[in-house]
Amino acid sequence: MALRNLMTPKQIQVLNSYLNDDWKYMILSGAVRSGKTYVDNYIFLLELRRVRKLANRDHVAAPKYILAGYSSGTIYNNIISELENTFGIEVKYDRRGHFQLFGVEVVPAYTGSSRGIGGIRGMTSYGAYINEASLATHGVFQEIIQRCSKDGARIIADTNPDNPNHWLKTDYIDNHDPAARIKSFHFTLDDNTFLSDDYVQALKAATPSGMFYDRSILGLWVTADGIVYRDFDQRTMIINQEQVPEDLHIYCGVDWGFEHKGVITVWGDDEDGNIYLLEEHTSQYKYIDYWVRVAKDIQKRYGYNVNFWVDSARPDNVSEFQRNNINAINADKSRMAGVERVAEYMKLGKFFIVDSAIDQFTSEIYQYVWDENTGEPKKENDDVMDSMRYAIFNEHRQNKTQFINSSYF
Repeated sequence: MALRNLMTPKQIQVLNSYLNDDWKYMILSGAVRSGKTYVDNYIFLLELRRVRKLANRDHVAAPKYILAGYSSGTIYNNIISELENTFGIEVKYDRRGHFQLFGVEVVPAYTGSSRGIGGIRGMTSYGAYINEASLATHGVFQEIIQRCSKDGARIIADTNPDNPNHWLKTDYIDNHDPAARIKSFHFTLDDNTFLSDDYVQALKAATPSGMFYDRSILGLWVTADGIVYRDFDQRTMIINQEQVPEDLHIYCGVDWGFEHKGVITVWGDDEDGNIYLLEEHTSQYKYIDYWVRVAKDIQKRYGYNVNFWVDSARPDNVSEFQRNNINAINADKSRMAGVERVAEYMKLGKFFIVDSAIDQFTSEIYQYVWDENTGEPKKENDDVMDSMRYAIFNEHRQNKTQFINSSYF
C-alpha cells in the first residue's frame, strides 16, 4: 500500500524531514484535527527504534525515553490508545507507571504542573515526545529538555496554537538559528485530507469567529482582540416570549456577589438544541437569604429538579442552597472552554435571549472583552457572563455535538 494512502501530504512532508534532515527539535503546531498527533505518534515509534540502536552503540542495557503530556489522561487518550488502536501495540505498565517498548523504557512526565516531573528528575534520557506542548509550564518543558542529554537525543512535540507571545512560539518555533537545529511545521484543518468535506464544513461553521477560528481552523498563533462574543447578533437573537417553545429543559447558572453584582440566570433547551435565556436576576448588596428566595421561586415555577450550576468560590452559599433543598452543584469554571462552548451556540444560531429577561445582559456582552496580556476575557463586566458560562458549559459537557467528538487523525 502506498504511503499516500496512509498519510496526508503534510504528514509525508514531516516524515521526510524526520528521515532526511539534521534536527534536534521537531515541533508540529496548528489546527485541531489536522493530523499532527497522528504523525508524531508514528515518529515516536521510529524514535524508540532509533534510541535502541543508540543504546546498543553506548552499551546501555536499559535506555530511557520521556513521554510527556498535560496529564496521565491526555497521554493515554492522545497517544497510548491511538498506538493500541492504530498499530495494535499493547502497552503494559509496571508498578511505577513506566512501560517497555522496542527495548526502551518509556517514562511518563506530566507537564501541567511542576509536581508532574518528579519521576524524571535526575534521570538521563535519549529523547522526549511532548504532547500538547503549549500547555506545559515553561519550567517543566526546560526540565524535560535538560534530561535529554544523551548523545543523539532529540525532542519531538506537537501543540495547538496559543498567544503569539507564548514562550514555545518565541523561543522555539520562531528560532531560526541554525545552531538550534529546530524544525517546525504549521498545520491547518484543510491539511487533513482524510477528513470528510461534511465534517470539515460543519466544524468550520460551528467554530466561533475571531481567535477561536484562527487558532482551531487556520492553526494561527494569534492574540484575542475586541469583544469576546463576536457572533452575538441582537437583531436575530433577542426574541419575545411568544417565540419561546414549550416543554423546555430548565437549568440555572449562579454567580455570587455582594460588592459586585450577584446573578442567577435561568436557561431552557428545546428539542432542536436551541438554548434560551428565560430569566436574569441581577442584584447588588444582597445576602444569601435573598438568593435562596429567588431560587425557591424558580423551583416553584419550573420544578424542584432544576440544576443550579454555582460558583464554588463561596462554599457557605453553596451549603445554604443545599440546606434549602436547592440542587446546587459546583460548576466547572474553565474559562476558555466555557467561553468557547457558549460562543459555539451563537455561531450556530442556536442562542436566544427573551427580551423580558434582560437586565444587565446586553450591557455586559458588548463590554466583555479580551485581555491581550493573558489571552483570556478580562475580569470586568462579567457577572452575567460568568453565570451564563457556568450554566451552559456545565449543563452540556456530556452532550457535545458530533463534530466536536469526531476524530480520526
